[in-house]
Amino acid sequence: MSFPVEERVLALAGIAQALQQVRRIAETGQSEASVVRTLMDSVFRIDAATPAAVYGDVSDLAPGLRLLNDYFNNRAQDAVLPRLALAVLQLERRFVKTPATARAVAEGIERTAPLAREAGDSGHPDVLSALGKLYADTISHLRPRVMVQGNPHYLGQAGVVSEIRALLLAAMRSAVLWRQLGGSYWDFLFAKRAMAEAVARALR
Repeated sequence: MSFPVEERVLALAGIAQALQQVRRIAETGQSEASVVRTLMDSVFRIDAATPAAVYGDVSDLAPGLRLLNDYFNNRAQDAVLPRLALAVLQLERRFVKTPATARAVAEGIERTAPLAREAGDSGHPDVLSALGKLYADTISHLRPRVMVQGNPHYLGQAGVVSEIRALLLAAMRSAVLWRQLGGSYWDFLFAKRAMAEAVARALR
């Protein structure tokens, strides 16, 4: 079943938004707290009524939508982001075909949800640490691995590594949503214009 392209591009924006933060923290050691919170919230919103509700609201995906808009209009400034996104989409195919891993991730998210509620912030360091460990214990064992490059100074810090892994988990959540909404590689060949127009409408 395929859902409207307007919904599918939201999931793509979620992937782009997560990976942009991965790139930022790997290079600078810093992320944008409000953007990270949106992404972490999406991990816990398993039963959201709509794709937009997974992220809170379409406006919360503005950074990711802007990235997509630049990509579709050949203005992308980071050539690494599309490659990372492709790696995540490839990994998602392996993830959904490995039921034991998918089950372990779902159970781990359920175990971590009370911690996020208690902290009152899904972007709290303790939550990021728990989700980062969950990613390391499960998805990171699948192939192909998503390889993140950056400043060795920051990539040697446990907190940075945990946040990167938690963000990769959020990217995977969006990739799963993308597939659930009927997204496929064919969209980039045959529906690129439609997606570009949907992104432009979402940004208005």
